[in-house]
Amino acid sequence: MKAVSAMMAGLLFGAGLCISGMTWPSRVVGFLDVAGAWDPSLAFVMLGAVGTYAASGYWIRRRGAPLLASSFERPAASTLDLRLLGGSAIFGVGWGLSGYCPGPAIVSIAALAPVTLVFMVAVIVGMLAAKRIV
Repeated sequence: MKAVSAMMAGLLFGAGLCISGMTWPSRVVGFLDVAGAWDPSLAFVMLGAVGTYAASGYWIRRRGAPLLASSFERPAASTLDLRLLGGSAIFGVGWGLSGYCPGPAIVSIAALAPVTLVFMVAVIVGMLAAKRIV
């Protein structure tokens, strides 16, 4: 049941990315271009996501456990450290330069665009390198 639930959540997430146009790197780059042709669509997608969570968050926190697990998992670390900040900065710079983050890139693989495939290869190489370095 967990695998089916995860698959359904992934399909819903992918469909949301496609419907909102967030699989187009130009949307992200346009959002970051505040001095030029600014595209606010990413802000609306973020507001929709935060609003959806805010509306359901109260109900979720009242439950003793998730529907398909024995307890909620919380991160072990609760402090900001150099590793977290550095990783976040690298992620943000990569997202801003390419217009892709891994979620939309995975959805965009279906189009077989060379730039998307190169991005995903770079993501995989980066993850493998990080495992060796960290």
